[in-house]
Amino acid sequence: MLQIILILIGLIIALLGVSCIFDARVITKKLFGFGDQNEATLGFKIFGFIFTIAGFLIVFFNI
Repeated sequence: MLQIILILIGLIIALLGVSCIFDARVITKKLFGFGDQNEATLGFKIFGFIFTIAGFLIVFFNI
């Protein structure tokens, strides 16, 4: 049961990471109305990439 819960948590984390990569420009425009949006977009994409890798590592090591 614990293994299934950890796999679901890993998949949710990976999903958040992928959506952060995909919608980085939209999220940046909503949250930050000023400043350098390109750097913020790059930050969101790096953050999303790390979250995606972490989520898939949780899933991979629990199977």
